[in-house]
This record gives sequence, C-alpha cells and structure tokens, in this order.
Amino acid sequence: MKKLLVIFGLMLSVLACKTEDKKTEVKEVENEVVNYTSIGDEITADGARSTSDMAEAYKSMSIGDTISTKMIGKVDEVCQSKGCWMKVNLEDGNQVMVKFKDYGFFMPKDIAGKEVVLNGKAFVNEVPVDEQRHYAEDAGQSSEDIAAITEPKKTFSFEADGVLLKGE
Repeated sequence: MKKLLVIFGLMLSVLACKTEDKKTEVKEVENEVVNYTSIGDEITADGARSTSDMAEAYKSMSIGDTISTKMIGKVDEVCQSKGCWMKVNLEDGNQVMVKFKDYGFFMPKDIAGKEVVLNGKAFVNEVPVDEQRHYAEDAGQSSEDIAAITEPKKTFSFEADGVLLKGE
C-alpha cells in the first residue's frame, strides 16, 4: 500500500510540474519583426482586438455574458505561486482577470509589463470574497489588504486557451 501511495505521489508531482511545449511565432508588423512564444493551444496574433476595443466590449456586457475573441494587452501581474492566472491592463483603469482553460497551462511568473495575445472567451462575472482573498494571497498582498476584502466584485474575465508572449 505504501508503494502505491509513493507512486501516486510521484505521478502527481510530475503532472503538477509539467511544462508546455512552447513554439515561437514570428510576425512582421509595420516592417518590424515580432517574436512570440506560444503557450497553450497554438494561435496567431492576427485579428487581435486592442485593449481600448476590449474595454468598450466589456462595458456593454452584463454578468453572465460571454464572447469568443482574441485580444492583445500588457500584463499587470501574474500569480506568484504557480503562474496559474494573470491580470491584463485595459488602459481605462480596469483589468482583465485571465485564467487558463482546464488549468491546462501556466505562465512564467516574471512577465509583468510584457505584451501578450490571448485567445478564448471574454466574460463578466461576480467574484466571491473567498476567491478574491485567494488571488490577493497568491499576489503576495498583506494580511491587512486581504482582510479588507469584504464584498463580491464584478470583474472582467477571460478564459484563454492559447497565449502568445511577446519576445524581446
């Protein structure tokens, strides 16, 4: 029985630490070559909506509304525990909380300030207090800041099935 538990534990460790095959896409934008690293499903940058366009789309959505889309934006923060979520700046004072489809891939933890292209579903939801506190803890916020979270919050969200990370 102990052997089975040890084997099961090792299998979980391997699965939890799996890495995605990352591919690179090269795109020429106005005579400038842009290199992207592909994470998750393979996507292209073609047709990605700007942050201002997405900000307008989100403003017209209600809780529960969903649209399939692709957007480009700049990362504000990333989960410092595993890279299992990130926040993207909409440049209108709002952020988009991005999670990854089926918890299938994670982002590097050091990409704040970098440009990404997201493909997936944009939606508006209400995040309960306990979930907000979990994200605040992942982000390394103080216990006082975490305790100050006392009400559900309407958020702009995105479930990405593929991400392009802009290279240097």
